[in-house]
Amino acid sequence: MGEDIDYSKLPRRDVLCIDVKSFFASVEAVRRKIHPLDAYIIVISDFERPGAVVLASSPKVKKEFGIKTGSRKFQIPEDPKLMIVEPSMSLYLEINRRICDIFRRFVADEDLLVYSIDEAFLDISATRKLFGEPLEIARKIQKIIWDELKLVVSVGIGDNPLLAKLALDNEAKNNKSQIAYWSYEDVPRTVWRIPKLTDMWGISYGYEKKLNDLGIKSVYELAHRNPLFLKSYLGIMGLQLYYHSWGVDYSRISEKVESKHHSYSKGQMLMRDYDSKLEIMAVLREMVEQICIRLRKYDMVCEAVSLYISFSKHEASFGFKKTKKLPRATNHTSEIALYFDAIFEENWRGELVRQINVSCEEVNPAEAYQLDLFGSIQSEKTNKIDNIIDEIREKYGKTSVFRAYNLSHGSTFLHRSGYVGGHKGASSLDKEEKK
Repeated sequence: MGEDIDYSKLPRRDVLCIDVKSFFASVEAVRRKIHPLDAYIIVISDFERPGAVVLASSPKVKKEFGIKTGSRKFQIPEDPKLMIVEPSMSLYLEINRRICDIFRRFVADEDLLVYSIDEAFLDISATRKLFGEPLEIARKIQKIIWDELKLVVSVGIGDNPLLAKLALDNEAKNNKSQIAYWSYEDVPRTVWRIPKLTDMWGISYGYEKKLNDLGIKSVYELAHRNPLFLKSYLGIMGLQLYYHSWGVDYSRISEKVESKHHSYSKGQMLMRDYDSKLEIMAVLREMVEQICIRLRKYDMVCEAVSLYISFSKHEASFGFKKTKKLPRATNHTSEIALYFDAIFEENWRGELVRQINVSCEEVNPAEAYQLDLFGSIQSEKTNKIDNIIDEIREKYGKTSVFRAYNLSHGSTFLHRSGYVGGHKGASSLDKEEKK
């Protein structure tokens, strides 16, 4: 039971979890010489689609209009104060790099974990003697990022990564100082008072429902249930959630866990509902080719492929997700495309398609595999063709050479050739600045 948890025997680190407030929107505000906290900026994925997703909105937009990440373009009210802008992913990645360089002034690489483009964990246990107490270091980092980049950051401080993340999400972001510290001893007045189960890091809506079905409606109630009871119903996750509710987390940033198998994936929300098989197949093959280019770039091969097709809202069913094991590991576009084609052919019945996600699963270094005797000659020819195309594109750009289906009706290749991470690499403002 929880009463038996002895915090004095648990590892205690000095961990910071740092988040840039409304990162994309803040960067857009700074480039327009507006204070991020005074801006009314909304970054939207695509101007052309009414259902386009909001990627970020300034704090004032969230507070006054309720528009936040995940909202849709059609939900944005017509108000002269609101400034709707396109994303500039290349700029965001560059700013992220500069922020990480600032973090490296305080920790070694092994003690820095970049959690997302706008959030990172820093374990300052080994360097606090050089820079001061955790609160002092948090303030220094805030000041440097403001002085050099004019961005506002929130900092959660904890005895482990879990407590630092919870402090960030549940207190720091709402504090005037934008800093909060949660220790083991604070758990009864901090963790147990988190208002909703889904506000607890690691509890999804699915697990919230499972816990609700067990009569657990709050983090406090979770912390005071028998852990063996939770394990019997939820398995090992039941125990993990129980110990998390007591602020227990043994993970250490410098001991990053690498998964046994990796996957490379790519997703695309289509501009409209697609009903033509030829159009859908053209987009599917374009996406498969993009993943295969990545596989070859890092000299990796995959052993399985997975296809997720989401249907239009006008269809009765949501779509399908299917995985197919490959007879041998490969990174050749033509080979891998055949298996994606087969999955699509076997499962599509003429429904309207709105979203496509492709994934190459069980990815490992190519050197770990040996070509089979009969397939080696043909494979070598295919490999040469793929590599030549890759080299031309690397040197002269994505659109310097492309396949015939990239010109077919419904293809999105040329339209999306300037995108980064699925979003526009440069906005119209970027293009104007280059003139």
